[in-house]
Amino acid sequence: MDYLLHILIMINIYVIITVSTSLMVGLANLFTLGQAAFYGIGAYIAVWALMGLGLSLIPALLLAMIITGIFGYLLGVASARLEGDYFVLATLGFQMIIFTVLYNWVELTKGPYGIPGIPSPELLGIFNISGIFSYVVFSLVMVAIVIFVFYRLIHSPFGRALRAMRDDKLSLLSLGRNVTAMKIQTIVIANAFIAISGFIYATYISYIDPTSFNLDEAIFIISAVIIGGTGNIKGPVLGAVFVVVLPELLRFLGMPDSVAANMRMIIYGLAIIVLMRIRPQGLLGEFKFSK
Repeated sequence: MDYLLHILIMINIYVIITVSTSLMVGLANLFTLGQAAFYGIGAYIAVWALMGLGLSLIPALLLAMIITGIFGYLLGVASARLEGDYFVLATLGFQMIIFTVLYNWVELTKGPYGIPGIPSPELLGIFNISGIFSYVVFSLVMVAIVIFVFYRLIHSPFGRALRAMRDDKLSLLSLGRNVTAMKIQTIVIANAFIAISGFIYATYISYIDPTSFNLDEAIFIISAVIIGGTGNIKGPVLGAVFVVVLPELLRFLGMPDSVAANMRMIIYGLAIIVLMRIRPQGLLGEFKFSK
């Protein structure tokens, strides 16, 4: 039973990441490889807020979101005027910078040794979020909040403006909309919410190190988004379930972990190749990429 609850918690963590990433990839057409960096920033800020400042759940979570959003703003200002491959390379560079800092700034992040013994957060100084069932409830509540916020955002005037920017940017520019500002806002919002996943992961596992937030993790996340589909809520949720459950299914085939890990990447790669050929918008996506 605990095993199934653990899988559910991990699905919830990746649902938050994929839904947030889909706002950039599916609506704003900003293909990014930097989401694992923001995932890591959220996790490390959460640890600092809990262990260094002694904050409770809500202030620590808000602080993680705010600081991660600030990093998103810095990336947005530096890269929002870039298009296509150049934007992808900018986010890839950001991913590499953050990973290098996390790995080498040993005095602050403990580097490759990681940070153990991360305490469970307290809610209102009364309830302690500890134990697997508590994290199931906590992560489900966070997923419900994120899905509600992004559903309203996607169907808001801002969401419709993002679709217009994705489909015909010149027409949107002719209406006097500031496309660059919209891109920056999208990057800030999406990555601020990714910090929630970092918070849940760090406090649930109670240990973090930089290898959990490397380029492989970024590719893992973008694979989930592409496979599930973008531009709505259902696609990213399906993608998160797919990428989390698949490795667990391979375990039941009796494969050693080393073989299962490689087979997982092969299956992800084949799934992306097939989808790009027959259904570029993903399994449940609404947008077919034209470039």
